[in-house]
Amino acid sequence: MSARKIFQDSVTPLPTRPGLTADGLLVQSVKADHLTERMSVLFSLALSNDAQAALEDKVAKGETVTPDELQRNYAPKAAAVQALEKWLDAQSFSDLQVSKDGTAIYAQSTVAQIERALDVKMIRVTKNGLTYTAAQNAPSLPAEIGAAVQAIIGLQPFRQAIKHRLVRGGHRGNRVGLGLIDGTAATTNVENAPPYLVREILKAYGADALSVTGRGQTIGILIDTFPADSDVQTFWTKNGFAGTPSVEKVNVTGAHLPAREGEETLDVEWAGGIAKGATVRVYASGSLSFIDLDKALDRILADAMTDKTLRQVSISLGLGEKFFGGGEIAAQHQKFLQLAALGVNVFVSSGDAGSNPDQTGHASGPLQVEYESSDPCVVSVGGTSLKLDATGQVASETGWPGSGGGKSTYFKRPSWQRGASVPAGKQRLVPDVSAAADPNQGALLVLQGKVEQIGGTSWSAPVWAGFCALINEARAKANKPPLPFLNPLIYPLLGTDSFRDIVDGSNGAYDAAAGYDTVTGLGVPNIAKLIAALTR
Repeated sequence: MSARKIFQDSVTPLPTRPGLTADGLLVQSVKADHLTERMSVLFSLALSNDAQAALEDKVAKGETVTPDELQRNYAPKAAAVQALEKWLDAQSFSDLQVSKDGTAIYAQSTVAQIERALDVKMIRVTKNGLTYTAAQNAPSLPAEIGAAVQAIIGLQPFRQAIKHRLVRGGHRGNRVGLGLIDGTAATTNVENAPPYLVREILKAYGADALSVTGRGQTIGILIDTFPADSDVQTFWTKNGFAGTPSVEKVNVTGAHLPAREGEETLDVEWAGGIAKGATVRVYASGSLSFIDLDKALDRILADAMTDKTLRQVSISLGLGEKFFGGGEIAAQHQKFLQLAALGVNVFVSSGDAGSNPDQTGHASGPLQVEYESSDPCVVSVGGTSLKLDATGQVASETGWPGSGGGKSTYFKRPSWQRGASVPAGKQRLVPDVSAAADPNQGALLVLQGKVEQIGGTSWSAPVWAGFCALINEARAKANKPPLPFLNPLIYPLLGTDSFRDIVDGSNGAYDAAAGYDTVTGLGVPNIAKLIAALTR
């Protein structure tokens, strides 16, 4: 038998015997009729070690590359891609799709054929009432074929990202009592009181007297489904905006999309509200499975290569690093690295379970940070609790207890994450920046025609994506190119008037304090000052 490369990090090992696992999964045997089911699998190809290291170095220095350079110098070898395609075809995989940059091959086959080709044992796994066919053990490939492959994704579809949104009262959005607390519907008749309007948040963060609106910019939103046009228009009207919001929709997989739950609407309404002159483009993945999210990231990357206005993206999803597979993190990190190298800033919510998120996004898990926010090629966005006085001035702002933060166990400390108050250590720290997130001091949301109050770092991340669109328009007016990766530019601004330090509050294991902290990062922005600093 020829040697095979085993991808241990591509799955979480599951027990060989049927029954309940310690994580609450129900494991059962595969029946004959399950063997004919078709599954989608992603084969992630790695850049060469030298190419990846060179690109990491450029991004860390705040440098960018052109799309042509990215394709020419930072892509897998064409021969490796072709060899994998040929092998998959010979193994009866079908519907092969190769990403534009050549780092991903998507393919489909039956469960029975996947078992044979990848040398895995398939079982049935029930999680939260839904049952999936999944791999029990790590997949493998013939060594010569697998040499350029870094991960095989999609074999355990029960493992998915979670949304970072909380409704008023601190409940996760399951549509039961959404937007209600003590039976009282959210209202908008009190100025400078929750649920906050866009103009109130703009004023709180020094962005209310700007001459930019994000015109000429596109903000990407990665989520599983589309908002209703009528809800976005009503939000527009309630905020006093004239005209019609510019929203584009991309169904990444072409599949039937799930029902709206509020996350997609929050992201679009607030990213577009902050930068009302920008276009908001929603990339609907259809599900929160890692393979569908990867496909959406590949589409965003492909679009960013030709669309120079797409230079900011918001993602309000994640999962604790301990629950993520190392192979999946490696595959996504490569995509974030390429986006950052093009000058696309991806703002990822740090999570709503403080320092100890569990697999459902509640604060009852191990001490950890969440990926994707812990990736060193994204801007991790934490949360605060913001209170305004009657005139709209900030009365107080503290670290929100739900703000995800801490130390990554996967990524070492980036060279740019430094400063007098940045704690010593070798691990990537989370978050980088913050904004309002407390659902009890929350945002106005229009969902299914109703006004509701919502929060979570799912609010702060699209707000920051909107801020980035404002900054990029200001740079264009100053005859400067779009921003490169933002973090190397903003950490030197620690302690300046570009950021307002948040010194009170805790997320469980960590406390907000003077300077950088793992609850609120650098703090919250003064956008007018930040624009001045980034357009000099």
